[in-house]
Amino acid sequence: MIAFDLQCGAGHVFEAWFASGAAYDRQAADGLLVCAVCGRADVTKAVMAPNIAGKGNRTKAQEAAQDIAMRALVAAQSRALQSSSWVGDAFASRARAMHAGDEPDLPIHGRATRDEAKALVEEGVPVAPLPFPVVPPTDLN
Repeated sequence: MIAFDLQCGAGHVFEAWFASGAAYDRQAADGLLVCAVCGRADVTKAVMAPNIAGKGNRTKAQEAAQDIAMRALVAAQSRALQSSSWVGDAFASRARAMHAGDEPDLPIHGRATRDEAKALVEEGVPVAPLPFPVVPPTDLN
């Protein structure tokens, strides 16, 4: 058995168990997955946190693997942000304007409330949360 976090187009995240990854693929392809919260059929896998054992239960190899994975994620986010502009609290309005074609389509990052982010997703604006917090450039020493 395997558990996946799933998410519908409305943003509801829920857990579902499958006999295998292939079983999930078959059910998804056959349109058998529906949101456990609202019943929508546009369900996909959500980003999941890895299953990491508590410190007392980890071996040195597990700790090293976790450290390598975290460093890789931090490095990937850092590389992505190098070509992105900080827009602060104007993120939602700027992303919406780019999606509408009112502004040039450029990589940006900033802050949005949960409601703003949800509205952007519902409008079809391609956005994604960053895995690690970002310190605004104005707050750096």
